[in-house]
Amino acid sequence: MINKSTDNDNSTREQTVKNISLDGNTYLLVEYPDFIEDDKKKKIRVKGLGEKFAAVNSFFLDYLKEYHIPVAFVKNYSRAVLKFLDYQKFPFYIRIYNAADKRTAKIFNKKEFEPINLPLFEFHYGDGKDSLVSESHLISFDLCTYEELKLINRICSKVNAVLKSYFERRGEVLAELDCYFGKADNKIYVVEDFTPKSLKAIPHQINSKFLNPYKITTPSQLRKYTDHLFKLSSS
Repeated sequence: MINKSTDNDNSTREQTVKNISLDGNTYLLVEYPDFIEDDKKKKIRVKGLGEKFAAVNSFFLDYLKEYHIPVAFVKNYSRAVLKFLDYQKFPFYIRIYNAADKRTAKIFNKKEFEPINLPLFEFHYGDGKDSLVSESHLISFDLCTYEELKLINRICSKVNAVLKSYFERRGEVLAELDCYFGKADNKIYVVEDFTPKSLKAIPHQINSKFLNPYKITTPSQLRKYTDHLFKLSSS
C-alpha cells in the first residue's frame, strides 16, 4: 500500500516524490512529468515525455551500477515512475563540463563547445541563476562534511568517465552533466538526473542540423532532443 502522499522537500519542481512502504521497508517513488522548466521557469510540455525521462534515467542508473558506482535506483515502478531507496537528498548538485559552455568560453576566451582537457566541476545550491557556490560554502554551511564532499567528488569523476566514454563510442561528446546525490543508511548514492536539462550531448561533427541542447525553447525541440537521448540509451 502506498502511504499518504507528501511532497518531499528535496524533490525538484519537475518531479513528484512520494514515500511507499513495501515488506516493512520504505522506498521513494519518483514520478517524471511531461514537461521541463526552461531558465525562465516556463514549462515546456510534450505528451509522453515523462515515460521517456524515466526510461533514460533507469537505463543510465542501471548502467552506472555495472561499474560499481553506488546508485539509489532500485527498479522501474511504472512507465513514468522509478523506485529508489529511501534517501535524503543533498541540497546541492555538481555540474561537470567536458566542453566549454557559452559562459565559460566567454570568460576564458575559448570557443563554445571547445573540449576541456580535464573535467571542470561546479557546485550549485538551489536552482536560480546565482546558484554557483564553492566547496567551502558547502562545508561552512553544514550542507555536507569534508569527507562526504571528497567521496562525492570521487564518485562524480567516475560517473563522468563512464558516461563520457559511453557517448564517445556513439559519436557524441558529453559536454555537460549534472550529478545529484542522496544519503541512505549513512551511505552516499547517485540519485539523478539524466534528462535533457542535465545531459548536454553534442555530435563530434557539428553541422547545420545540429540541435543545441542549451537552446531548447519549444516542445518540438524538446521532443527531438529527448528522442535523441532515448535512442542513445537504447543503442
